[in-house]
Amino acid sequence: MRNYYKTPLTLLLILLSCVYLPGCKSNHPAQKSIEKDTVPVSDQEIVDAYTYLYGRYLVIQQENHDINTERVGYNKIKYNPLGSAQFVNPNLDVANLESWIAVDSTHAVILNIPKIENRYYTVELLDGWGEVITNINERNYPKTPYGKFALCIKGTNPPIPSDAVKIELPSAKIKMLARVELKDTPAIAKKLQKQFTLTVPDSIRIDSPVNIPEFTSQKPIGGAIFDKVEEVLSSYPDKMPKAKDLQATAEKVAIYNSSGPNEKRRVDSIVVARAIPAFLAGAKGFGTQKGGWSVSYVAGNFGDDMMARDIINYGGLWANAIQEAIYFVGLTDSGKEPLSGDNVYEICFSKDSLPGTMVNAFWSVTLYSVPDYRVVKNSIKRYNINNLSGLKSNDDESVSIWLASKMPKDIPQTNWLPTPKGKGFALTFRMYVSKDPVLQGKWFPAAIHKVK
Repeated sequence: MRNYYKTPLTLLLILLSCVYLPGCKSNHPAQKSIEKDTVPVSDQEIVDAYTYLYGRYLVIQQENHDINTERVGYNKIKYNPLGSAQFVNPNLDVANLESWIAVDSTHAVILNIPKIENRYYTVELLDGWGEVITNINERNYPKTPYGKFALCIKGTNPPIPSDAVKIELPSAKIKMLARVELKDTPAIAKKLQKQFTLTVPDSIRIDSPVNIPEFTSQKPIGGAIFDKVEEVLSSYPDKMPKAKDLQATAEKVAIYNSSGPNEKRRVDSIVVARAIPAFLAGAKGFGTQKGGWSVSYVAGNFGDDMMARDIINYGGLWANAIQEAIYFVGLTDSGKEPLSGDNVYEICFSKDSLPGTMVNAFWSVTLYSVPDYRVVKNSIKRYNINNLSGLKSNDDESVSIWLASKMPKDIPQTNWLPTPKGKGFALTFRMYVSKDPVLQGKWFPAAIHKVK
């Protein structure tokens, strides 16, 4: 059941532009009809409103794909095959499972988590904007790291088992992703993966995903993003501190956009000329940058950084909070040139800054195609390098990772990550349960140097 709400400014705008028509049907309780008067908006307001809405549209797009195209259903767990790469930005170091979980005001869903010891795991719950609600694991729930967890809407009291831990959700739907480290015993990880289950009561009321226009990474949504602003905003509450102000701007632009064909053309032209290019430029390198790597320290809990939320939802939807996993994205070399499979690169870690010394769990670096962020097929079927890859040290005890379409001479094959010949690519460097130097920005992956 959706949590419908409106900002005070929204109500004022609607009241100023509505007339009462007895017998006229409307979606609003007071049976109002909105008269499309022109409300002047600035170019920057259009850009800001687009940027704000885009993050939510990316989540809605994924929900529609999962529910209407893949037909995964709500309250059903999808146990992804080990090593599966059939989705965007896959993580190949863990056993993954995922679910769209839906509850209502009188029903809770029980999430059953198995006992897991001496192996990294987490159950990440996310809201409809891609923000992390909580992570269930031994770090955040030391007294109850496993067992029954009752998921229910905040402020409701549906019947739940006496031995279940109650977790309140911001609205009726969430995304659940769980990860279990493979380590060197993937069969055990797979067995544990299948022990995550849901207990689902009958008769839960579930709303369908919001119907939105189709768009892609290559062709982002344009001015049509303003056609269903009220429905989109009412479909999920937003924890962003400035959400009310941003929503008021989006609603103001929506009223202007619907006031006439000239206004609609102007909005679309500004979206195409300014908003989309600004987003794509930001996606090429955002947050803190060093040596070809970019990182956002607000992933999962974005504060008021709507551009960071857009970019992360675009390139790696369902990113976790940095305390669990921090993601360094490599799109360029240390000279700020885009990464290309026509070049050879070296990432050399000094003996005093090896990634394994900077995590309490594990690390990995994975190579993806751009702009769709899929793994790149290669002759040795190697898509990532991690703490279990058996990397060979250099003579000075440093460790190098080599990136090239063909294995460079005189290097260990274990240290080679194949790249796509003649094509661009991207890297994601994941650090799990990082130590303070990583979280505080004092440690970065070694620079991506192009070898001449």
